[in-house]
Amino acid sequence: MDVRAALDALVMGRVIGDVLNLFVPAAKLIVQYESTLVTNGFDINPSSWETSNLDGINIAGKELMPYVGPQPPTVIHIYLFAVFKQKGVMETVKTRPVERKNFSTGKLAGENELGLPAAPLYFNSQKQPRTRNSSL
Repeated sequence: MDVRAALDALVMGRVIGDVLNLFVPAAKLIVQYESTLVTNGFDINPSSWETSNLDGINIAGKELMPYVGPQPPTVIHIYLFAVFKQKGVMETVKTRPVERKNFSTGKLAGENELGLPAAPLYFNSQKQPRTRNSSL
């Protein structure tokens, strides 16, 4: 894993600084949608969820909070996968965010004793313009 390249991509994408504090990745996160391998800064159609209690390469986990889309809807939205090492099994999120505005990944990690991220990956999603049906 090229740690410097991974950090550079996260800094250039403003993930480090805006969403996560500076850290050194301890693992490599691989995200794939069907046959498409996603890398930092990749553009993709929107889709996301939050899970916990992942065991090694097992993607099955427990959803702790339902996915909430961009609010307000934006043209370009950044999605972040951040893997944190857990001290044990998480049954619930100690403090649930009441709104997306001013959401803090660091605060959520601190309140749930997660520490620094082990592996992050972000990608961009661009909202497709609506098409009008001229027959209506």
